[in-house]
Amino acid sequence: MSKANLLDRRRVVSALLADRKEALVVGGLGAATYDIAAAGDHARNLYLWGAMGGAVMIGLGLALAQPQLPVVIITGDGEMLMGMGGLATVGLQKPANLSIIVLDNECYGETGGQMSHTAASTDLVGIARACGIQNVHAISTLGEVEAFAKTLQDVAAGPRFASVKIDSANLERVLSSRDGNFILNRLRGSLGLNPM
Repeated sequence: MSKANLLDRRRVVSALLADRKEALVVGGLGAATYDIAAAGDHARNLYLWGAMGGAVMIGLGLALAQPQLPVVIITGDGEMLMGMGGLATVGLQKPANLSIIVLDNECYGETGGQMSHTAASTDLVGIARACGIQNVHAISTLGEVEAFAKTLQDVAAGPRFASVKIDSANLERVLSSRDGNFILNRLRGSLGLNPM
């Protein structure tokens, strides 16, 4: 795909979360978290500040604990590459309410833009399928993003995995609170649970 045809990451995340309703959203380390915050801070956003490789496993835990709610993980290709083992566990557990979206700019944006494995031979969609996730998508148009977004509320058709090819623009960081206790307790409160 031509670099000129890659999708704008903020438009992608905004489209994914436009009709989020009560979904729990886990943001992977770095730009994905900034993009989620830019789409609108929400009590059900769980931002990861320094837990690289952990987004899928944290999202899986939420999906298993809250099976009646959609759980959406939005992360980058670098974070997903570090946490690929989590896809095998998702494929084994098969939480029907879980959606994993990888924003793939084919580079490690947080460390200087070095080329990631997905720019060469690594196929994250193929890896997700090989791990037992059957509902997989390689997305390259905004129309496909919008169609995929409509499935996120379905808590019976997952797990879902999508890799979305995005541009590698270095955008302004939109920060929510970086206080981990506040973010966790706000999420717990939105679920009617007592603070920790």
